[in-house]
Amino acid sequence: MKLIVMGDLHYSSLDESMSELEQVHTAYYSKLIERFLEQEADYHISLGDLTNLGSKSELAEIYELIGRWKRRFIQVLGNHDLNVQSRADVLAQTGQLRYHRIETDELMLAFLDTARDQDLLNWGGFFDEEQLAWLEETVVASGSKPLLVFAHHPVYETTVGSEEVMGSIDPDINMWRALNRKEGVGVYFNGHTHNESIVVKDNWTFVQMAACLDVPAFRIVQVDAEEIAISTSEALDKEITEGPAILCAHMNHFSLNTFARGQESDLGTRVPLKNRTGSL
Repeated sequence: MKLIVMGDLHYSSLDESMSELEQVHTAYYSKLIERFLEQEADYHISLGDLTNLGSKSELAEIYELIGRWKRRFIQVLGNHDLNVQSRADVLAQTGQLRYHRIETDELMLAFLDTARDQDLLNWGGFFDEEQLAWLEETVVASGSKPLLVFAHHPVYETTVGSEEVMGSIDPDINMWRALNRKEGVGVYFNGHTHNESIVVKDNWTFVQMAACLDVPAFRIVQVDAEEIAISTSEALDKEITEGPAILCAHMNHFSLNTFARGQESDLGTRVPLKNRTGSL
């Protein structure tokens, strides 16, 4: 199986007062989405904050760009996706599921909802008891198959920034109650902190992505019988590299992170399915 994963996109609509930015805006987002979707994969996945506010116009515009490619696209919810619309309204507009799983003979994929509903004062993650029980059941059901989990917020004290206030799923929520039930290999993908980071804890590998405006890159995930190979593919087109500084100067609720790039060890890893040794 091949997956292509995108971090926080923060797609922001232009209002009439910013018409002079239209050419840069169109060039940046259309080229970035082209680079994300041009590669064949079983699924193309957004780790949340696909939009900056979650408005009807933002969602309509970005889904129109994505829809041109006819890919199997999955979006998990981020806190920014629920800033101005309710969870129910966003899910109804996008046709996405709140949380769900996909199982094959070889592996299981789980997609989580860690976002608070229209809470601009608390952008940290939340996980209710119903979903936690579902995740625990999913972990157990995965058995010895590799389990790949996709969420917006990191688990507390895993990847860079996850220990900060509102930098993770609420620390009082015991995510390890579910994760510790895993038999074999688990990989947890997230965004939110806008920092690249890869950390191994027990039999879990935590893979965090920066925001696309900071680091215009995607994670390529290849799963075969021997390993899960995770690499980084960066988009370096002129439209993509020059756009963020101009766009972010006019965006609310987002600022560029000059420290988003991780170490070389955060660019990729290989997770053996026979044993737990070896990394890029």
